Amino acid sequence: MDGFFTLYKITRIQLNKVLIIDDEEKLRNLLGRLIKLEGFIVSETGNLKQAYKAIDREEPDVILCDVKLPDGNGIDFIKEVKAKYPVVEIILLTAYGNIPDGIQAMKNGAFDYIVKGNDNNKIIPLLNKAIEKVELKKKIASLEKQVGKKYTFESIIGSSSLITAAIEMAKKVAPTNTTVLLLGETGTGKEVFAQAIHNASARSGKPFMALNCSSFSKELLESELFGHKAGAFSGAIKDKKGLIEEADAGSLFLDEIGEMPLELQPKLLRVLETSEFIKVGDTHTTKVDVRIIAATNRDLEEDVKEIKFREDLYYRLNVFTIMLPPLRERRKDIPVLSRFFLDIFSTKTNNRVTGMNKEFLEHLQQHEWKGNIRELKNIIERAVILARGPELTLEDLPLELQAGNLNSSKTISSFDLATIEKIHIQKVLLYTKGNKTEAAKLLNIGLTTLYRKIEEYELS
Repeated sequence: MDGFFTLYKITRIQLNKVLIIDDEEKLRNLLGRLIKLEGFIVSETGNLKQAYKAIDREEPDVILCDVKLPDGNGIDFIKEVKAKYPVVEIILLTAYGNIPDGIQAMKNGAFDYIVKGNDNNKIIPLLNKAIEKVELKKKIASLEKQVGKKYTFESIIGSSSLITAAIEMAKKVAPTNTTVLLLGETGTGKEVFAQAIHNASARSGKPFMALNCSSFSKELLESELFGHKAGAFSGAIKDKKGLIEEADAGSLFLDEIGEMPLELQPKLLRVLETSEFIKVGDTHTTKVDVRIIAATNRDLEEDVKEIKFREDLYYRLNVFTIMLPPLRERRKDIPVLSRFFLDIFSTKTNNRVTGMNKEFLEHLQQHEWKGNIRELKNIIERAVILARGPELTLEDLPLELQAGNLNSSKTISSFDLATIEKIHIQKVLLYTKGNKTEAAKLLNIGLTTLYRKIEEYELS
């Protein structure tokens, strides 16, 4: 057994669990001792029957399993375990290398397949890589769970006075059946608020349906919203429930309500007034118990004046109005929102970005954010993908954000020539929308020189 394993010392924050399945007791015990030295919690079994019990009991992160065991085959074992425990990683050990077995093992979900003796020095590094993958999957699952819960008031991110006031208003109206109208620019989180209101109401266990009124033509919107009877129009081969009926006993969120065609607005008004409607092609009314939460970025009062929106429907919707502030009016929330998105995207992209430097955050807080939280989310995702180190820097931002505050009247804080030159090149590249040939002409320098400057100032 001389030189059987090469040890790799790795500092661990937490102890991970490893299960070893091998009918060779001496080999199993030796492998167990060596893995324990690496800081793992190790359990051992000699057959698959014991292994199944150990998995349920110990919940291991990684399993090292021999291919040939007294009561089964390790390759088949992988498929069964992965079906029940998808997070667990399995490394197969075999005394004899076999290409078809290796291929099948990987198809069944093995992390890797190695030969005892020939690949012994690979076991510990391979184990550490498997653990990294397990921890990544656990973190993603945790974040996805957070995302699933984000539509509660407690998890809406922000502590600025405007967003806090909006949350408090939503909390007060949530337990009622009152119709709610959410106002605010695109990307301010209107659907998040709608779901939080639903989840805090007595309807929380019932359906929450959402429809963007700007996404359909008049005919399709009518069918999607109210449903239709078979034969109502060409292609209507069977009865279809609309979202109003699907949301019965629950809540219906109508986003971009200001885009609803005038011809359909009386039908929605009837739902609000009588809790009934008529499907397309039907002659009978359908009764529903549904709460309407509507949202728009339009000025509905102005639309009413211009006869683009029915006045009676507006007053029915405008029972309880909540205004959601744009991101530029709650700048103190930008760092915490950015941190939230950073954690999500660094995990999902497996790019180990752990923070944002001061200059990066300053530029985020100076930006106008016309797309609000949705724009911030997209910017952080892009920055994480492009990140060159563990910390997001100015160079990870899109060029328009890097130069976003250059047109302000503020005095340049540095008189260093290189700094001024860098800023000027940024402005020209922004003007040409990244066209380097055109930028070189405007700067009156050669294209090669421009490329050298871009590399020197890390502008790419």
